[in-house]
Amino acid sequence: MALNSNPDRLDTPVDSPVLNGIAPTNRLHAHSSNGNSTRLPLPSKAPVEAGSPAPNQPLEPVAIALQKLSPQPTSDNSGPIQIEPTKEEQQAFDQIFQALPPNFARKEYEFLLRAYKVASYAHRHQQRESGEPYIIHPIAVTKILVEMRMDVNTMAAGLLHDVAEDSEFTIDYIQEHFGPSVAMLVDGVTKLKRINELGVTRSTMSDGKTESLRKMFLAMVEDIRVVLIKLADRLHNMRTLGSQKDFKRRRIARETLEIFAPLANRLGIWKIKSELEDLSFRYLEPASYRDIAKAIQQKQDERDKWVIRIKAELERELIKAGITAEVSARTKHIYSIWRKMKRKEVSFEQIYDVYGFRVIVESEAQCYFALGVVHSLWRPIPGEFDDYIANPKNNMYRSLHTAVLSRRSGRPMEVQIRTQEMHNIAEYGIAAHWQYKEQAKHDADFQRKVAWIRQLMEWRQEVTDADEFMNSMKTDVFKDRVFVFTPQGDVVDLPAGATPIDFAYAIHTELGHRCRGANINGRLVPLDYKLKNGDQVMVIAAKRGGPSRDWLNPNLEYVTSQRARSKIRTWLRKQGREENIQRGRQMLDKELRRLSVAQSAEAVSKLFNYEKVDDFYAAIGYGDVNSQQIAQQIINQERREQERLAAQNGLLINRVMRSPTKTTDGLTVQGVEGLLTQLGRCCSPVPGEPITGYVTQGRGVTIHRTDCPNIATCVRRGQTHRLIDVQWTAGGQETYPVKIQISAYDRSGLMRDVASLVADERINMLSVEALTGQKDNLALINATLEIEDVAQLMRILTKIDRLPNIVEVRRALS
Repeated sequence: MALNSNPDRLDTPVDSPVLNGIAPTNRLHAHSSNGNSTRLPLPSKAPVEAGSPAPNQPLEPVAIALQKLSPQPTSDNSGPIQIEPTKEEQQAFDQIFQALPPNFARKEYEFLLRAYKVASYAHRHQQRESGEPYIIHPIAVTKILVEMRMDVNTMAAGLLHDVAEDSEFTIDYIQEHFGPSVAMLVDGVTKLKRINELGVTRSTMSDGKTESLRKMFLAMVEDIRVVLIKLADRLHNMRTLGSQKDFKRRRIARETLEIFAPLANRLGIWKIKSELEDLSFRYLEPASYRDIAKAIQQKQDERDKWVIRIKAELERELIKAGITAEVSARTKHIYSIWRKMKRKEVSFEQIYDVYGFRVIVESEAQCYFALGVVHSLWRPIPGEFDDYIANPKNNMYRSLHTAVLSRRSGRPMEVQIRTQEMHNIAEYGIAAHWQYKEQAKHDADFQRKVAWIRQLMEWRQEVTDADEFMNSMKTDVFKDRVFVFTPQGDVVDLPAGATPIDFAYAIHTELGHRCRGANINGRLVPLDYKLKNGDQVMVIAAKRGGPSRDWLNPNLEYVTSQRARSKIRTWLRKQGREENIQRGRQMLDKELRRLSVAQSAEAVSKLFNYEKVDDFYAAIGYGDVNSQQIAQQIINQERREQERLAAQNGLLINRVMRSPTKTTDGLTVQGVEGLLTQLGRCCSPVPGEPITGYVTQGRGVTIHRTDCPNIATCVRRGQTHRLIDVQWTAGGQETYPVKIQISAYDRSGLMRDVASLVADERINMLSVEALTGQKDNLALINATLEIEDVAQLMRILTKIDRLPNIVEVRRALS
């Protein structure tokens, strides 16, 4: 597709994630990488891989080939299907056959033609929002599947994937004319889409999306090709997202970045993963995308010369060593560059490894020989070598990674070394299984490779709550991983941030229930210890007993994996209801006191849609509701109440149509410009809480909590004209002073322990005052902390509460 001449336009369809108006000048043959770095664009016509056979030319024009097919009946058998494909259709369909492998049989060619004929007829009266014929979409989806070298049944399902949903043709028709395999794949994709649409009628869209994701993973267990078709469908939708409205583009891009790109990554399909990330980033952060793309363009000539010189030098040394290899350069894609800039807090100019090199050799042994050549040629950077051949990733990725320094310029660069087979798997991941027709669908090697999916789904069959499932996907599937060892040397794969409790539940449910400690690498560690790669873990278990409710408290960080959370909740539900009600009542009273909130338990239970307060208490006792959820619901309810009172008292008249004023306090003040702002010392509002501004005489605007007694007094006195609408800015890094009060039995080192804990949480303590000699040997500590948000406040209050001798810790209101 021709590039748009206006680089500021971000609302037109694109075929690659390169910014419109910025054409890459790199002429090196580039490949996508292992997920950390890849080439910038994924062109609409994929280059032929090295060592791959030349693509087929169409056997004959599509119009002529269609006439030679045997008649295909309509859905109601009223006659044969007749279509008149447009020139655009024919050209799009011809591109599919240009990408087919040479061994594609004539009967398979005709099979695809018949699928195309049905799809074209089914979508004959439909158009996409961009105005193009709808049939172009399934053709484009199938072309992506062809580039992934999928089997003919998957290609046919790609052409038919919207037919059962959008037309009169049924799954039964597809099964009769295309076989059970194609029908099963189309049915799987259709069910996913229907669940998505049902989400619109649910309480929130996120619930529907969550349920759709759940169904997708369940479908993976039956046939992963359903998800591969869905990924191809999403990729083409992202390529043509420019025809959608801005709010819809951003919503779809966010969903793609959070769900579909990590899914492609988990399946090892780096080609799709990298393009989905860049396309999503393009719509979510257009300014950052444009800046990085322009920076790459500006330094292109200088880097081209450097890459050509390094490539020639490496090829020469490999030939001397007698190693037959293909050397290519690849560029980090824009999103990975941006992530690295954020992670290291550096500018683009300080990212030196925008380019990397890939060496493809003939055998596994040659991979290590080539590594020796690379290390003799350039100085290896300590700690930057990874052997994924001996230790493959769980998504089948295998390669050698090393980082070296150029002796001449001192510039760091990454080198990846692999065989052609490893490269195919790196590019296409789990889809590579279908690239070779001689492989049986259920061979032992394939079953071993996808075993992680089946293991992942075993316990999730019992999970009925969509939000819980979504959380489990984000932690157990999409999150970074950590690999640890059992005492016997077996590898256990856990989400990053996992603890010994997560490890115990990963081994066996009963071991998790009875876990009381852990020995890591020969030393005892607490249960909230964060496991690191290579740790050898031995669980210390009691002979009997069960899990603690505290393990489910997110502020204590005892458990990371959703598997462990689910098992703990299941155990708690089996305990006596009365016991859980009593424990839930105690926990709720404690949280309300801690937040200094004057709400009844009945009122809070209504926020969670519980008719009976005892049911709500039991849910807290079971672990279904935690302290963070309680705090967030209360804050949301206070915000709604603020809006209601504002409307009732005529406060909305102060929302003058002016540009919001951004203040140094991290606030957006609506209705005034150029005024100073300060936080009210009487209530010390924290970001996330509902707030109101009070216009003072000579001191600008003071920010109060909506439930602050001073605001109530102002309303009673009829001074509502001095109240204005203010809100917290999103994503700010500002901190805000919050007063807390700690009651504890006095002991030596009490103040030191509190201060150390606050420092460990990276919270600054502005002031502290300790009063001793109180009744019953109690000590009172009043402190002012710099807090970022409510979540951080709840976390530090919970951890202080667990110190020895602490009676109570709560937020203090003046």
